[in-house]
Amino acid sequence: MAFEPVIGLEIHCQLLTETKIFCGCRTAFGAAPNTHVCPVCLGLPGALPVLNRQAVAFALRAAVALECEVQPTSVFARKNSFYPDLPKGYQISQYDRPLALGGRVVLGNGTVVKLTRIHMEEDAGKSLHHGFADSDSKTYLDFNRAGTPLIEIVTEPDLRSAADAADCFSRLRELLVAIGINDGNMEEGSLRCDDNVSLRPVGTEAFGAKAEVKNVNSFRFLEKALDYEISRQAEVLGSGGRVAQETRQWDSDTGTTQSMRSKEEANDYRYFPEPDLPPLLVSDGWIADVRQQMPELPAARVERFVAAFGLSAYDADVLVRLIPGAADYFEAAVASGAPAKPAGNWIQGEVRRKLKEIGADSVDAVPIPAEALAALIALVERQVISSSVAKEVFEDMWSSGQSAQAIVDARGLAQIGDEAALTALVDQVIAAHPEPVAQYRAGKTQTFGFLVGATMKASKGKANPATVSTILRGRLES
Repeated sequence: MAFEPVIGLEIHCQLLTETKIFCGCRTAFGAAPNTHVCPVCLGLPGALPVLNRQAVAFALRAAVALECEVQPTSVFARKNSFYPDLPKGYQISQYDRPLALGGRVVLGNGTVVKLTRIHMEEDAGKSLHHGFADSDSKTYLDFNRAGTPLIEIVTEPDLRSAADAADCFSRLRELLVAIGINDGNMEEGSLRCDDNVSLRPVGTEAFGAKAEVKNVNSFRFLEKALDYEISRQAEVLGSGGRVAQETRQWDSDTGTTQSMRSKEEANDYRYFPEPDLPPLLVSDGWIADVRQQMPELPAARVERFVAAFGLSAYDADVLVRLIPGAADYFEAAVASGAPAKPAGNWIQGEVRRKLKEIGADSVDAVPIPAEALAALIALVERQVISSSVAKEVFEDMWSSGQSAQAIVDARGLAQIGDEAALTALVDQVIAAHPEPVAQYRAGKTQTFGFLVGATMKASKGKANPATVSTILRGRLES
């Protein structure tokens, strides 16, 4: 029997506020354990929560960007769960009356993934099982993260492949970073994904028993975890077994998911309205202000790059989506005089190559200012240097911080444009390679490229290729 996967995602997004959602403790990552805590986020008796307005503003920004229907009244609830990393014994979240309903994400293949809801909640603390001398027998707790503001973005079970799920997660990350509410740092846990997957026979509508895979923190691992889980469930069903509804954990070392516990239902958490927080009221005016202040969204920016700069949809998509910071860098280079197409090519080519070389993924790590790159491109466009020499100059700019012009002047890299000098070089190459010359004159014209290359090599890359081609062809055909 053929099975179809049914996948839904739950994205946990830490909001970029300076303080926690219900108290004034800092949210900065990396502090010494249990130093960013207070009676409120530790749930000590008598401490009362106060909602962080900036956290609400950021949550509204996500809801508007994702085309959700913001609810004028939403209610916080206590989600009771007695895990060691929950100092209060419950998590303040939203349940039956969330901040926003609906919304959508459009994938690269045009698939529309509907959203169920966006709700606000506080993060848990962190359990540390490794890295201590006695970690085989003890678990350590760090409550610095407890109370960090989150939104949870829940999709409908509209996804039908692991690749589409990874694309959905990727596009959500790009949007959340673009609107300035999340830093996108999945290694530090500021963006995490739980996925729910079940299988059903192809052609049927009823859902099968689902497994939830918790806290996957990369697009690649999400795809691998889903691929494994789909195969595992298909094997269980194919052998006549039943898939257990459970929570599982992805193990990147073994490439498998492992059972953690049976899957909870909502009534297991014994939700009830948070008695210390009033309902959250969001006015139409507040939503209008959020909409007015919304930065340009990734999809709109791709369209603008195509329309305004004449880029292909592919090139625009790479600059906006696939290289963090590249879109701003590109626009700054163009504003400094670089033609759009060469600027895009340089960023996708040499800039991206160097970033991979140093193990960085963002253009923020590039030591060459956009205007300096534009000046380098200008030298190529004016044929002062060749494109191959420009790559050498780029390497020098990266390591030295000098301008392109200074490097060209100091190393004498300017192209040889003098026809007499180039003619002399061409004559030397013709004399040194009689066999390819004879082959060309006999009609084997593919040797022409070899002779051009030999002339460029003789000039140490400084000859103007177009001028060399013209002179060489004239000499060979005379």
